[in-house]
Amino acid sequence: MANHTLQFWLLALAGWINREQQDVSEYLQEENRVYREMLGNRWLRFDDAQRRRLASRAKALGRRTLAKLGCIVTPDTLLRWYRELIARKYDGSRRRGRPRRRTTLADMILRMARENPTWGYTRIRGALANLGHQVGRSTVRRLLLENGLQPAPRRTTWATFLRSHWEQLAATDMFSVEVLRPCGLVRYIVLFFIELSTRRVSFAGVAVDPGERWVRQALRNQLDAEDGFLVGKRYLLMDRDPL
Repeated sequence: MANHTLQFWLLALAGWINREQQDVSEYLQEENRVYREMLGNRWLRFDDAQRRRLASRAKALGRRTLAKLGCIVTPDTLLRWYRELIARKYDGSRRRGRPRRRTTLADMILRMARENPTWGYTRIRGALANLGHQVGRSTVRRLLLENGLQPAPRRTTWATFLRSHWEQLAATDMFSVEVLRPCGLVRYIVLFFIELSTRRVSFAGVAVDPGERWVRQALRNQLDAEDGFLVGKRYLLMDRDPL
């Protein structure tokens, strides 16, 4: 019974996340259509950094998905920009002046940016300095833009956030259970918490008519400094149900 209940709520949580992503996608599609109507036959001008950012995202989506989005730039143009970026990356004929920093340092900068989406150029530069690497802020900025990474905090995506904070995430919700008692059917409300990284579940309490005081006490128990289920967690996911 417990396994079936857990599976049900995991599916419900996944469905909620999928619905939210679908709503965001549909809104962006409609926004793109409005932009295209406003632009008409006018041409948009993009600089190289903007082309790189759009092209890197477009390649990950693919032509079929791009066609559904109604982008302000055609899928063929976006993918052509990506091919040009790849060709330019491996073309050494135009390189002049000082050689770029070694590849391992560039990989370290990109990894810091992806794993810490709230870090800006200065924060990344400071972290590198702590590791003994002196890199200019403009170098960090150029490298991130060349790889399609936007400045913080716009760099954050839901997938990136989950990967970066998976061990610090928990979710909570309530569900009802009807119990047959001598007085008839009684509806109980169950409050539970789930640790996303391990799928462990903690049932915080059961009540017929839970109020604010009851919920506060249940949360205090979950946050107990010694054996609280939520100790070490930074983010708690919940739906918008007023209950």
